[in-house]
Amino acid sequence: MDSERLRPPTITDVLVARARIRPHLLPTPLHRWPGLDQLVQAEVWVKHENHLPTGAFKVRGGVNLVACLDPDARALGVVAASTGNHGQSVAFAAQLFGVAATVYVPQDVNPVKADAIRSLGATVIATGRDFDDARLACEARSRSDGSRYIHSGNEPLLIAGVATATVEMIEAQPDLEVLIVPVGGGSAAAGACIAAKALCPGLEVIGVQAEAAPAAHRSWREGRLREAEMATFAEGLATRTAFALPQAILRQHLDDFVLVSEAQLRCAMRAMLRHTRNLVEAAGAAPLAAAAVLTDRLRGRRVALICSGGNVSYAQLRQLVADEA
Repeated sequence: MDSERLRPPTITDVLVARARIRPHLLPTPLHRWPGLDQLVQAEVWVKHENHLPTGAFKVRGGVNLVACLDPDARALGVVAASTGNHGQSVAFAAQLFGVAATVYVPQDVNPVKADAIRSLGATVIATGRDFDDARLACEARSRSDGSRYIHSGNEPLLIAGVATATVEMIEAQPDLEVLIVPVGGGSAAAGACIAAKALCPGLEVIGVQAEAAPAAHRSWREGRLREAEMATFAEGLATRTAFALPQAILRQHLDDFVLVSEAQLRCAMRAMLRHTRNLVEAAGAAPLAAAAVLTDRLRGRRVALICSGGNVSYAQLRQLVADEA
């Protein structure tokens, strides 16, 4: 991958991205929920990225990136690998700008997300046991036909796009003290770091990942890209490898990084449903799971949680309810 594709975006890039996506995506709400205040013993605000047209934050980056493709790249089409939300982002943006899109997904992909990708006009190819298998197949396709491979993490335009969510938060609540962001590949956390440290340097940014898929956490701790076994049910956090560009940004700017268990993720999903009346996928609930772990540290502070997505399948919802029964 060329050096330009691995250049960290600046706050200027983020503000340009905001102007670029504004005609296509409305700002998402930032709500305070009293039930979460009581749970975390802090002032808790939720950035509802689940209210975007694809039900997840990644569409900000997809629109920003595809809008910038030149005519030759658009003619060749775009390809991406995804467990669902990145694929929806690429499909949405491709449809918006009249570009053919193909998305590679794992064979056990969340059917809600796969159906949504298809409904946006993209071709879905299911292959492999997890995201990384799908990613390898996608990369091979791009090499063979020249289609523009849209990586889920190593894309400055994608990161600049998703960073606009943090700009909106800071404008709405400039006195926030802590921001907690879910981490799979790391684009959301990287974008949050860029916007937060430029606009509100005192804002503490904390990443959260599933302990059953700790590649990004391990890479951040050790200062080098690492792989790790992946066994989480949270597809938005499910990757066996870390990505170079998000990791470079996180190592420079992320204040802390925590892991949460599968049980803690499910508990947080139920709490989000109970207290916010929003159906939230596991990755979107991960910041609340982290906040519950960090109660002593967060007590009395103003805390924002990025609810990254709400794409829950019927099977996941049934299991969630059964677990509580």
